[in-house]
This record gives sequence, C-alpha cells and structure tokens, in this order.
Amino acid sequence: MNLDLDYSQPYVSARSPVMGRNMVSCSQPLAAQAGMEMLQQGGNAVDAAIAAAMVLTVVEPTGCGIGSDAFAIVWDGKTLQGLNASGRAPAGWTREHFAGQQQMPERGWGAVTVPGAVSAWVALSDRYGKLPFATLAGPAIRYARDGYLLTPIIATLWRNGAALLKDQPGFAECFMPDGRAPKAGERVQLPDHARTLQAIAESKGEAFYRGALAEAIVAHAKANGSVLSLEDLANHSIDWVDTISVPFAGAHVHELPPNGQGIATLAALGMLEMTTFGDQPVDNVDTLHQALEAMKLALADLAHHVADQDHMRVRNEDLLAPDYLRQRAGLITGEASDPGHGDPRPGGTVYLSAADESGMMVSFIQSNYMGFGSGVVVPGTGISLQNRGAGFSLEPDHVNVVAPGKRPFHTIIPGFVMADDGTPLMSFGVMGGPMQSQGHVQMMLRILKYRQNPQAAIDAPRWRLEAGKHVAVEANFDAGVLQQLRERGHDIHVEAPSGVFAFGGAQIIIKTDVGYIGGSDSRKDGQVVAS
Repeated sequence: MNLDLDYSQPYVSARSPVMGRNMVSCSQPLAAQAGMEMLQQGGNAVDAAIAAAMVLTVVEPTGCGIGSDAFAIVWDGKTLQGLNASGRAPAGWTREHFAGQQQMPERGWGAVTVPGAVSAWVALSDRYGKLPFATLAGPAIRYARDGYLLTPIIATLWRNGAALLKDQPGFAECFMPDGRAPKAGERVQLPDHARTLQAIAESKGEAFYRGALAEAIVAHAKANGSVLSLEDLANHSIDWVDTISVPFAGAHVHELPPNGQGIATLAALGMLEMTTFGDQPVDNVDTLHQALEAMKLALADLAHHVADQDHMRVRNEDLLAPDYLRQRAGLITGEASDPGHGDPRPGGTVYLSAADESGMMVSFIQSNYMGFGSGVVVPGTGISLQNRGAGFSLEPDHVNVVAPGKRPFHTIIPGFVMADDGTPLMSFGVMGGPMQSQGHVQMMLRILKYRQNPQAAIDAPRWRLEAGKHVAVEANFDAGVLQQLRERGHDIHVEAPSGVFAFGGAQIIIKTDVGYIGGSDSRKDGQVVAS
C-alpha cells in the first residue's frame, strides 16, 4: 500500500521529509548516524536501532540511561512482534513497605524498579540481529570514552535536571564532575559509561543482571535504604507479546498491550471511526474538537482500568470492542466535556525508528522517565536509574496499586501501522511522558486521515489535554480556531516554546513500494539519515 501523501510543508520548521532505501530516524544526530554505521557494516534495522539506543544513553542522558526501561515493535519481513522489556517492582515492595506514605516517591531509590533496557538490547539482538552484539556497542563506547560536543537543547535539559537532582546519590559525581552541568558546545566525556557499556557488550548483559554491575547496583541500593536485591535483577525477564490494534482510515494502527498507555491511542482512534471525523479540514475547529473529546474519553478509561496486564480487571478486547467504543463516541457532543471512565463489559524519553532495504522495520523507545529519572547514579558505573515506580498507585483498591513483582503503569509506547493488505506501512513514536498517547493520535489523524507527509505532521502545532477541560496548545495554533474552541467550553492555555518538550518529540518512517519516507522533530535535535 502506498499512501498518496501531500508533500507541502505548511508549518513552522519547513524541514523536508527524507527519502531512502535504508533509514534511521532519531532524536539526536550522533545516535542516528551510529545506526546508519551498523547498516553500512552489513547489519539490519534491528542492529541499527540497538546501536542508536546505546548511543542515546551517552549523548542524550537527559532522556534515557543504561538503567532505563524499553519497548519495541518489530516487523521482520513476515510478522509483527512486540517486546515488553519493562522491569518489575522489587520483591520487597509490599504494602507495608510504603506504610505511612500518601503517594509513590518520584525521585531517589524509592522510585527505582528493575531496569529493563539492557535486556531489550540483548533480546532484540539475539532474535533478529546480524552483527555481533559487541559491535553494536562500539559507537556508544567511543562517544563515552572520547567525548562529544553537547547540543544546546540537551544542555538546557541537563542544567534543569542538575538543579533538581544534584543531591541524589551519585548524580553530581557522574553528571556534574566540575560542580556544574556541562554547557552547550562543551566536550562531554563519560568514562564510567564507557567501561559499563564495554562490560555489557562483552557479557551480553550478564554483567548487568547477574555479575559485577548487578553487585554494584545492589550495594548502592542497600547503602541508600532500597530493598532492590540481586534476586530482583537476576529474575528479570522480557516478554515477547502480540500487538493490539484498531482499524483507522484504511489501515490498522498497532500498539503494545498494557502496562503501557498505547491502548488509549487505539481507543481514541476507534471512537473517531464511529463519528463524522474527517469531514472538515485538518486544522478546523470541528476536527480539533472531536479529537480532543475522543482523547479525553480514552484517557479517563486509561486512568481507571489500565495497569500490568496480569492485574487488570477488564480485558484489552473489552476496552477496544466496537460496541463499547461506539457507546463512548456517542458521548461526544458539540461542547467540551469533563468525562469519567466507562465500564466495558466482558465480550524525559527517547524514541527511534529504523528500516532497511530488506523490509525490516523497528519502532523502539527507551526512557528513564521525568528526564534523568530517579536521579540515582551507581558510583563508578554511569548507570543512571529510571523512576518507573512513580507510575504505581498507593490506593489499596486501585488496579495499579504497587505490589511485589508487578510492572508499573508505563508512559513510553512505540507505535506501528499495517496496511489493510497485511503489509507494513509505518513505524512511529512521540516522546513526552503522558503526552505520548495523545501525540500518537495526532500523528495518525494527520497522516492516515489527511495524508500529510511525516515531516508536515510532525511540524504541525500540537495540543495536550490536562485535567478537566484544560487544554494546553502550542503558540503557532491559529488564534481564530483557538477562540472557537473556547466558545465550545475548552479552557485553552497557549504555552510559549520551552526546553521541556511539553508537546513531545516525534520520529516517523513510512514505507513505500520503493523505499522509505522519514520525518524528525525540530522540537528536539531530531535527524533522519538515509542511504
């Protein structure tokens, strides 16, 4: 299937989409180029994705680290397969462990679950890769050891993160070696990262989960009051999963099943398929209003029903059942609403995409969460640890309540689109915490329904739902349309551009009959490289 795309560039960045037979789209140029280096050495799209992901822990540590979690969707030329490599709560995270606390910690060791990114790299390489695993780590080790020049966007995030996290155990030693965050244009070297990545490369991850690195992680945990144990690390496992999907605009949009928020993207798109959505131009008030209302309904269900899939009380297929989505879509009126959840009946992140000329396509995402994550860095290793435990609830009756060995609710989601004829069409993602499912919806509306090319869809102004009827929008929205939304009851707040990426950062690769078309986000240091 070839999408008949509009190649006009009507929005601010006016970047052109990139064309090629092999492609890597990434949030940082050095990482994208590392992926292409693997393709030029005879590797495939999975090799490219892993190499890029490793480099990102070095050149964009504000969004991910060696102690991140990760997810992926892979088209290997025949089948679509999902990977959930998110970690679980330590065995010691009982309800009693958090007695007296009103909410889960957001920073420090109290927010650290078992990190899964390293296991994702290894699992993807073992199942799909062509090049030796140690080769994939080469560019990341090189940049960590020899250094790279820090870009202005990441320098701003680094400075902001350092102000917040400088007192977290190990943070300043690793990320503020001169007593401050590095400045834009300065050369950054991370020798501890280099040694750790070398150990991971040589042991194919064993050192991280069962060897010297695991022992260093647990020693630091115990010294700071954490119950994370060697057994927690050794017992970590990934899951190969089938994707979930809904039909939309002549294609099928795929996401991973919970514990992530991708199901909210599918629910919103499924509702819009039940309405007159698409009858008006893409930036028309009717189009925006319907999208906002469908997304609100989907997010209300997400907050109430979604958790670790093994602990959910409703099935994915019930939340996405056509009759249920039709019922929910029927709640959309001409006025802004503040909906609650329905009751279906039984019946700071980095994203990258890579594709090669054999047809393999990879949608990959890894993240520490909230920028530098927990702020905790294991001394002498460069392992900055995620704070995904913050995704749990301490409400005893909530579906997402913390429990030993349970996966927390996750914000990071890779996306994929298949054509109705069963061929791959697109790998895509939008970084940005709770913005991600909303960003996925906005990309799909623009590309699948309105046939905007990937770069135009990325450049277009975005909205972000907050609580109640509050909607944040980027400053380049048409003022007349915003006024019309206010007249319908939406509480619109225009946000000035900032370095916190409140509206996400997207990367997209679309397949054609002869190659690929890619787009990348100017809100970050995005770059598409192709050959």
